[in-house]
Amino acid sequence: MIPARYGPVLFSLILSGAMSLLVSGIATYRTLPPHQGFAGPWMSAWLSGWLLAFPAVMLVAPLARRAVAWLTRQRHAGAGPT
Repeated sequence: MIPARYGPVLFSLILSGAMSLLVSGIATYRTLPPHQGFAGPWMSAWLSGWLLAFPAVMLVAPLARRAVAWLTRQRHAGAGPT
């Protein structure tokens, strides 16, 4: 098992991998349909995209969590949801 302290890094690795795979697949498909040798260019685009996406997620995730916490917090204690 992976120690819990590596959870945020593992989360960023999985999220960035999945999202970059999806986005690079869509972009590659739009420029090069599957019947023209799709898999190789897609994997190449995905790998280079993932190399940038992983550190980006590591940097942006804490900011996104803070933004969500700020946008969803209650204005006054006991005032109910706003």
